[in-house]
Amino acid sequence: MNTGQQLLFLTSALGAANGLLLSIYLFISRKRKSMPAVFLGLLLLAMSLRVAKSVVVYFNPQLPPIYKQLGLSACFFIGPSLLFFIRSSIESHLNPRPSWKWHWGTLAAIVLIGGIRLPYQVYPQLWNGIIIQLIYLQWGLYTAVAGYLLWKDYQLPIIPSKSLKATRQFRLLVFLAAACIFTLYVLAMRVCSIYISGALTFSFFLYLSFLFYLQNNQLESILQVQTAIITERTKKKIPDNEAQVWIEKLEKALQEKELYKNPHLKLSDLAQKINISAHQLSQLLNDNMGKSFSAYMNEYRIHAACRLITTHSHLTLEAIGYEVGYNSKSTFYAAFKKVKDTTPAFYKENQGKTTNT
Repeated sequence: MNTGQQLLFLTSALGAANGLLLSIYLFISRKRKSMPAVFLGLLLLAMSLRVAKSVVVYFNPQLPPIYKQLGLSACFFIGPSLLFFIRSSIESHLNPRPSWKWHWGTLAAIVLIGGIRLPYQVYPQLWNGIIIQLIYLQWGLYTAVAGYLLWKDYQLPIIPSKSLKATRQFRLLVFLAAACIFTLYVLAMRVCSIYISGALTFSFFLYLSFLFYLQNNQLESILQVQTAIITERTKKKIPDNEAQVWIEKLEKALQEKELYKNPHLKLSDLAQKINISAHQLSQLLNDNMGKSFSAYMNEYRIHAACRLITTHSHLTLEAIGYEVGYNSKSTFYAAFKKVKDTTPAFYKENQGKTTNT
């Protein structure tokens, strides 16, 4: 290797090694325990393995097939890791949902069973053909959904605090890094000369993230570590008699103050109205009532909509949707279908038949 190649190799290899070390740190550090931290660790691990494979293959094409298979298999987890990092960070999930475990279990099973049944060493053409195309397609789809979640988050009419601004900027930085690396690897399938660019881009964004952290020094806030610690301490289920009191206060506040009519109502806003912390309200809904905040509000709003359909037949369905707190017709119809397992129009028609009878 000449001096330029040595510099490329050193820069790319250092990025992969640092990414691997960071991922291990996020996994084992008790001070960084939270769902966003776990998924960020998975993202860094998958990317580091993919980049390491790219670096070694670029400078040593005779690499044993098992390493090539490992690098390509890591690609299968980059998109999901990015999506779940963005989602858990935006939605402030502190514990994995059961559906997430099934999701990741399915992904792991696909990689393990597929890798055993169709090893790279025996089927190199298949891996370099249809398999890598399917992996990149899956990677791209997950990245697109992650981008959509980011876009939706930026549409929310909230006043961002300093910590929220830093968190949003960090999410955007991680997304841009993943999107750029994905784009370069896809282009590398057509233009081999830019193959190493994905590894260099990973190193660049990794060091850029270091600078971001040094400037903001808010990693705990970004990864919601403090929230996870608080939730862990208050993980104990609220006693049923105490929970019933809070449930009555909750329903009273929603009914008398008509808080449900606010389409931008947040869990923290509702908690403040009944003099309870946001963490306790979340605990009340999740552990005692078995519902998420969004599911609870959707049920409450749809029940209110049903009452309006019955008592205010002159109102259009769209107007009723806006009246009970939905800011679009499609959102109202989707929520109604999910809660009542029927459409608002069909529900109204059945109510009319019942009244006439």
